Amino acid sequence: MILEINPEYPQPHQILRVVESLKDGRVIAYPTDTTYGIGCSIFCKKSIERIYQMKQRDRRKPFSVICSSLSEISQYAKVSNSAFKIIKRYLPGPYTFVFEATREVPDLLLTRQKTVGIRIPDNRICCDLVTALGNPIITTSANLSGEEPEGDPRVIADTFGKQLDYVIDGGILTTDVSSVISLISEVPEILRVGLGDVSWCSL
Repeated sequence: MILEINPEYPQPHQILRVVESLKDGRVIAYPTDTTYGIGCSIFCKKSIERIYQMKQRDRRKPFSVICSSLSEISQYAKVSNSAFKIIKRYLPGPYTFVFEATREVPDLLLTRQKTVGIRIPDNRICCDLVTALGNPIITTSANLSGEEPEGDPRVIADTFGKQLDYVIDGGILTTDVSSVISLISEVPEILRVGLGDVSWCSL
């Protein structure tokens, strides 16, 4: 089902409608500050497995998660003082920061090194959803694995059909991805160059 939500002023009743579906284990497509993502609650194992299947994604490639605030990040990631200064400066924004995970992160979302990628997108719809839900959602680009990301919610609905419970239409977006930066050590490591500027990593 395609659900239009105002990207500037998300309607609270529409946000709550989607949140209730997430609590029931549903899978949605939603806008971020880069492109569209597919997600569900991080605590719904069946839905996470469902997303792996619909994307035809290698299970050795864990999904990242979206948090609502810096304080929530600290529940799921081990953030050093230097790393906190970085995320405070650059989030919300088009970055995925990789940290050593805490025990709160479900095993399905962990790499072999017990790390997790975390985002806070600069997008009202996305952030309102996570805040209202009360826990993070997983995030992965709304495309089949190996294909280009998709910024048109109507195309996403056509591609995945009934495999998605809701496709939130927040307008046409770019097909860019976030920059991925590891903050596990004291020196930031660029893992992927995307929409977010990474020139500061070499300073």
